[in-house]
Amino acid sequence: MDIVTFGESMVVFTPHTRGPLRHVHTFSKSIGGAEMNLAIALARLGHSTGWFSRLGDDEFGRFILNSVRAEGVDVSRVIIDKESYTGILFKEWYYNFDPNVYYYRKGSAASKICVDDIDENYIKNAKILHITGITPAISESATEAVFKAVEIAKRNKVMISFDPNLRLKLWNIEKAREILLEIAENADIVLPGLNEVKLLIGQDDHHRIADYFLSRGVNLVAIKLGKEGCYLKSKNEEAYVAGYKIEKIEDTVGAGDGFDAGLLAGILRGLPLKECGEIANAIGAMAMLVKGDVEGYPYWEQVMEFMGKKDKIER
Repeated sequence: MDIVTFGESMVVFTPHTRGPLRHVHTFSKSIGGAEMNLAIALARLGHSTGWFSRLGDDEFGRFILNSVRAEGVDVSRVIIDKESYTGILFKEWYYNFDPNVYYYRKGSAASKICVDDIDENYIKNAKILHITGITPAISESATEAVFKAVEIAKRNKVMISFDPNLRLKLWNIEKAREILLEIAENADIVLPGLNEVKLLIGQDDHHRIADYFLSRGVNLVAIKLGKEGCYLKSKNEEAYVAGYKIEKIEDTVGAGDGFDAGLLAGILRGLPLKECGEIANAIGAMAMLVKGDVEGYPYWEQVMEFMGKKDKIER
């Protein structure tokens, strides 16, 4: 297995019209969840991926499980919880590109993820364990599960990838800072967004941010700079990679997970650092061209066409 990851996935309801939800009457149903997004994105890029979680024994849980399985992601470790429900999320669109989100996930099946759900053999046979800061935010037992997975990965020399994915609707900044920085210091790759890392370490200079994590044992830091692209730094090299200009953004949700998937795909393929950043930027940009968390993620040939590295045959 190339990548194993775990965390909560929800059914996402996207309104057909803009404005306050009290005035919206129709929605589209899809799936979303940072870790699952990454697993799907990497599967489309040709990598073997596994995602696990807890899902309710309900129609929403079945919808998520069947959808993820259909993408070629291994879901053999997913637990169906007969006592809990599957979480849901509503988006609310006004006149910017970043939607408001409303979570209905407290007490959900996924919030009951615990250390007993962590399969050591499943993790130790992966090349990379991907963790996000959302999973420890959903419950104390999920926090314990994350640290258990990290401990297993480190003991078995499995590379750890970490995206802080700060979600202040789930916990306060003091608690988030304590937990997320501890996870980051145990990771090999850290993938923060510039705005969230400002809140975590009080720095807004990407050079200083990279040096902060590298000085604490991280091997590679990839900082997302939004439309400006990304800044990558390891102990031996660094690269600034310009972003793509998107004329019409449909949905920004899932772009960061797509970026992560592109970077990890490049690493798995042994590509040079700057090329990894180019692929990451491309997939993050492509994700924003389509509404939905995972709908815009491309297959490998589509990425190459988008980047101009492969001719596209129109007809």
